[in-house]
Amino acid sequence: MSKIIAINAGSSSLKFQLFEMPSENVITKGLVERIGLDDAVFTISVNGEKVTEITDIPEHGVAVKILLKKLIDLGIIQSFDEITGIGHRVVHGGEKFNESVLITEEILGQLEELSELAPLHNPANIVGIKAFREILPNVPAVAVFDTAFHQSMPEKSFLYSLPYEYYEDYGIRKYGFHGTSHKYVSERAAELLGRPVEQLRLISCHLGNGASIAAIEGGKSIDTSMGFTPLAGVAMGTRSGNIDPALIPFIMEKTGKTADEVLEVLNKRSGILGVSGFSSDLRDIESAATEGNERAELALEVFAGRIHKYIGSYAARMFGVDAIIFTAGIGENSDVIRARVLQGLEFMGVYWDPALNKVRGKEAFINYPHSPVKVIIIPTNEEVMIARDVMKIAL
Repeated sequence: MSKIIAINAGSSSLKFQLFEMPSENVITKGLVERIGLDDAVFTISVNGEKVTEITDIPEHGVAVKILLKKLIDLGIIQSFDEITGIGHRVVHGGEKFNESVLITEEILGQLEELSELAPLHNPANIVGIKAFREILPNVPAVAVFDTAFHQSMPEKSFLYSLPYEYYEDYGIRKYGFHGTSHKYVSERAAELLGRPVEQLRLISCHLGNGASIAAIEGGKSIDTSMGFTPLAGVAMGTRSGNIDPALIPFIMEKTGKTADEVLEVLNKRSGILGVSGFSSDLRDIESAATEGNERAELALEVFAGRIHKYIGSYAARMFGVDAIIFTAGIGENSDVIRARVLQGLEFMGVYWDPALNKVRGKEAFINYPHSPVKVIIIPTNEEVMIARDVMKIAL
């Protein structure tokens, strides 16, 4: 048996799961929040119970040291030698990486070069990698990329209609994100449908605070809603999704904001927060909408409506669809959003059961048995995909 730790480092957070492989049994999992801020929060699961500690964690290196010490102090492992592999989520792999790779000094240098494509995410991912390398220098580590699954997109999907030399010289193209999640749920859907993934046309809806839709044909991503950055595509919690690019200089002129300040608005003050005016949390929006808040109702319509349109366009793109998948926090838990997204898709063979839709957070088919297009809720598991790749590449 191998013990593999899957790491997801954010700018001020570090999520982790320790797996026993190849059984994929979760030994423990947890989260470090508010890294670099006062009163950081460390949470770890021990025998099914959450243990929380508030302490000072000035940077990711300290978070890693605390995490590894806790694994021993709490008796989860007896020695660091028990950890046989580490998997790191890396948001952006550019065109260099179409699959997960063993991390070497050369690879680490290439990841740092790619930071300009994901300045909010990749540097944090790299800090996490370096922190583990310092403490566990002899344990093999693997980088698993959010963008890798979408590297199968054809040029007609990933190219922008800009001067071609912008793509050649600067790498300006659609990259797509949430790839590890889309890959996991597409493979799981094939298992649930009892058909080879190579024979299926799937539309995967990863709906959380960040949201993306993917068209998956024959087990490969052929199109996805996010673009050069995770800002593109559908409306999200705080992100605008697609807008007319000419709006950026127009907003700059009207408000006096710089380009960076407008991008900050598009990333952090738009989406359902911007439309509703009071929250980016869909639960708050749904609650307010039921109480008659018109802006909350409008935010629901905008969010669901954009997803609805992508499903229609991707069904056309693949000349049909065999199943629609809902995953991530909103996709798995919000029957309200699922209903609004699916409403009116009967013309393309989607017949869903409102009673079956009343389900939260577990695998379920919510279509009528006679529906040609199946509708499946599949809780995503990016961490187990990371652990599987570590097993495949490093052990």
